[in-house]
Amino acid sequence: MGKNRREKREEDREGFASKRTSQYRSRNLKAIGILSMIGVIVGFACYEFVTSTNNVPGAPENAGKLGDEHIHASLLVNIFGDKFDFSTPNYQVKTSWIHFENQDGDTIHRHSTGVELEFLFNSMSVVVDDKCFVFPDGRQFCNNDDYSLKFYINQQKVEDIRKYVVQDNDRILITYGNEDQLAIDKQLSELNAQAIKRL
Repeated sequence: MGKNRREKREEDREGFASKRTSQYRSRNLKAIGILSMIGVIVGFACYEFVTSTNNVPGAPENAGKLGDEHIHASLLVNIFGDKFDFSTPNYQVKTSWIHFENQDGDTIHRHSTGVELEFLFNSMSVVVDDKCFVFPDGRQFCNNDDYSLKFYINQQKVEDIRKYVVQDNDRILITYGNEDQLAIDKQLSELNAQAIKRL
C-alpha cells in the first residue's frame, strides 16, 4: 500500500512538472509571438518614417527624402534698386529642406527633391505671390499703376516663382520698382556676378 502511494505521488509530481513545463512553454511561445509581431510593426513603421516625407513634421508637400539632393542656386532680391540682405540670422537655416546658411544671403541650398521656392520664403515668414512681396515686418511691395514685381529665372522673365523647384546653378532675380530694361539688365549682371557658394 505504501508503495502504491509513493508511486502515485511520483506520478502526480511528474504529471505536475510536465503540466508546468507545458504551461511555461506555451506562455513563452505566446510571448515570442507577440514580441515578433511588435518587432514587425515597429520595423515597418520605421521604414515608412524613413522613406516617406509625409510623416516628417514640417516636410514640404511634394518633397523627396531629406538629403537626397544638395542643389545650389543664386538669388537676388532688389526693392527699388536696393539689394535685400538674407545673410542676417532672421533668414538663415529656417528649415533643413531649403535655406540660406553660413551668413551667406545669396546662395540657396536645397536638400531634397521637389522643394518649391514658396517653401523657402514661407520658412522665413516672407510672402511672395505673383503680385506682392511682403516682409515679416509687414512691409508690402505690390503691383500698382507705378511699380511692379518681376521675376527672372536664368535671365528669362516668368510670371510666378512660387512653385518653381530650384535647379543647380540657377540664378533667380526678384525685382520691384519701375525699372526699364536697361536697369533690369544691370540687375541681371549683378546677379550673374554673385558667387554660388558650395558647402
